[in-house]
Order: sequence, then C-alpha cells, then structure tokens
Amino acid sequence: MDERAALALLEDELEPVGDDAAVVDDLVITTDMLHERTDFPAGTTRYTAGWRSVGASLSDVAAMGAEATAAVAAYAAPEFDREELLEFVRGATDVCERVGAEYVGGDLDDHQEFTVTTTAIGRTDDPVPRSGAEPGDLVCVTGTLGRSAAALELFERGARDGDAVEGDADALERANDCFCFEPRVAAGRALAPHATALMDSSDGLARSLHQLAAASDCGFAIESAPIPVSETLQDLVDDETEVLERATTFGEDFELVATVPDDALEAVRSAIDVELSVLGTVTDPAAGVTLDGDELEDCGYTHGE
Repeated sequence: MDERAALALLEDELEPVGDDAAVVDDLVITTDMLHERTDFPAGTTRYTAGWRSVGASLSDVAAMGAEATAAVAAYAAPEFDREELLEFVRGATDVCERVGAEYVGGDLDDHQEFTVTTTAIGRTDDPVPRSGAEPGDLVCVTGTLGRSAAALELFERGARDGDAVEGDADALERANDCFCFEPRVAAGRALAPHATALMDSSDGLARSLHQLAAASDCGFAIESAPIPVSETLQDLVDDETEVLERATTFGEDFELVATVPDDALEAVRSAIDVELSVLGTVTDPAAGVTLDGDELEDCGYTHGE
C-alpha cells in the first residue's frame, strides 16, 4: 500500500491531530522517519544525517512554541560501521545541545536501507496550534528559505562519493553545511506568547500556507519581494523565477511560519533571535492564498515521493 492509500484509509478511521506535534498534558511529542533514498542524497555524512534527522523532530517541537527537552533515534542500516555510527551520534548530540535539549539514546537494527526514526519531546503550558490565524494578522517567516534546495543542487552537481563540483573544491562541505539547519526552538518560544498560528516549513512555504489556511479557515495575501531567499541558492541558480519557485516549494528548510497580530510585531522582533520577515497578511477564506495577487498553488514536498 502506498502512502496516499494509507493516509486515505487512516482519514476514514481517525481524525488527524493537525498540528506539528501532539500535546499530552504539558508534554509535546513528535516522531519522524527519514530514509536514505528520499532524505539523504549521496554525499550526506553520517554527522549530517544525525543532525538533520533529530533536528527535524526538534523543529516540530519548535513549531508548537515549546521548550525542547530530549530526543531519541532508532538507527537502521544494512551494515554497521563504528565510526559512521559515532558520527551520527555526534550530529544528533550537537543539534540537541544547540537548542538546549539532551540526546538520550535510541536503538539499532538491521535494515536493507539506511533509515532513521526520531522522537523529540518538549514542554509547554500554552502550545500554539495552526488553527488560530485571524484576518488582519501578519504572515511572518523566520530565517531564509532555499537552503535545502541549494544543498541538493550542490549534491547533484557532483558532491557525490567525495567528488567536488568543477571549480568548487568545497562543494561537499557546503552541501552538508546547508543540510545542518538550526531548529528554531528559541524563535518558537519567542513567538509563542504572540503568535495566533504557528508551524514549520518542512513541506515548503506554499504548502505551509495552504495547510495554515485550511486549519484556520482563512486566506493569505503575500508578496514575493520580502521572501527571504538563501544567498547560496541565489548564487547557484541564475534564473530569478526558478530561485523563487525553489525557495517557496522545495521545502525541508524547517523555518517557522507564523501569524502575528500587527500590534505584537515589535514585541516579537525584540524577543526573537533570528531575522523575522513579514510576507503579507491573513485574509478572508474566500480570497484564497495568493502571491503578488495571483493564486499560489498548493505545491511542496510530498512524503513518499
């Protein structure tokens, strides 16, 4: 059974939670599974795999406006190399330390494909859902978009099996650096007292906006000019239209997308530890989701493809 069929079956039986993580009492819990074929291009180091896989779950904690406390990982591979495993643990430990959490272990298993399953735990008394956006709120995003698209471009240009891009000897290092994103836990905590809706951009900005619109029963009017695009992506891709498309639809950047009342913007900016860009406003649902006045297609990362 493919993923879409499985999801359709589940939707008939279960009402989805709808947010980036589940909340049980004051605990925030989330889990993710990443595979070599779909998530780790050739040239991805085990250190980067540890950072990125655990970071993905920590990003879900951030998207609830929660404090991150701990993470675990289940590591499966066709064969085990001690140094690769240690590098994975170093990456997982380092990303946890970056956000004030603790990597507390996991499990090992044989598998035909390198696969990682991670779980992160956080804590909050007041989680921020996707469902609270109101017309007139500002639409904001943290950091820059397109880092993962840039990394994939570097990998595809020749950062495979240790080969460097012609004329660019540090391509592999640059690709892995782009893949080691920082989970926006501190930014989520700063946004939490003010944001009306919050999620991460793991599926891309465009898809995130459509998901928020569905959860909050609203529309969005955003502009392309203030969308913060990774300088690395701009350096690698000459066509401006393609750059914007990759930055808004590729996904896997794990920035935060938030709606904030206009009168709370300055308070958020004074508390947040990363650049916060205002892209537009929340509108009535009948207006749909638009970019520069035109309909923005619901396009982004699709799990299982």
